[in-house]
Amino acid sequence: MRRHVVRGLATTAAALVLAALPAYAEDAPKPAAVTQANAAAPPSAADLLFDQPHMKNTAPGSTITYDYLRRSGISSGPFGAPLDDTVVLKVAPGKSPEARDIVVTMFSGLNRVPAGPFEDMPGNPVVSLFLENHLRGLAKALEANPRYLKLAIRKGLREKAVVSPTKVTFGGHEVDGWRVTTKPFEGDALAQRMRGMDDLTYTFVTAPSVPGEIVSIEAASKTRDGGELLEEKLSYDQKAG
Repeated sequence: MRRHVVRGLATTAAALVLAALPAYAEDAPKPAAVTQANAAAPPSAADLLFDQPHMKNTAPGSTITYDYLRRSGISSGPFGAPLDDTVVLKVAPGKSPEARDIVVTMFSGLNRVPAGPFEDMPGNPVVSLFLENHLRGLAKALEANPRYLKLAIRKGLREKAVVSPTKVTFGGHEVDGWRVTTKPFEGDALAQRMRGMDDLTYTFVTAPSVPGEIVSIEAASKTRDGGELLEEKLSYDQKAG
């Protein structure tokens, strides 16, 4: 996009994102640590998604499973066939009380994507893994420079994110959580090059009571008449344990 939009760069998405994902939040102000969801002042998106020790409430030896879904109604099929799979995190003790060593199985069979392992991680790596995988597919579909897309999402989380309290059903009852929503490409000068996907909406739900704290992540885009351009979602599976 701009002069950065070129063919053939989609294959570099993973390397770029892995190197720069922490930069999604690097310019955001660092608020005091959030100890309880729905505190008086909403935390920043960066704090909720990148700075919190998400794994502190996850017992070593446990497993976190996320259901993953990606599908698209674009006729040319740039996102490929629908994918319904899982992302599994096996958790072991880290060097500090709040950190964990994490082995990730991202998808199965021929869909398998290399991920990790992660050592002494206080945060949940599934946020970065989802965004990395999403950017790889998005850059390929739009024939775009993944760095441009990554920077737009980073700016969206920093400047356009709306953080609001929400309720999450967990263990048979409702617990406090946070919802983060942003439309990073809305109003972009090069929106016409996004094949109608400039309305891409990113929604993150977190809850301190849920193991790993990340409840769901979604990237979704629709046509003006409600047709589905992209639905990509990761959801915590309570039944998997």
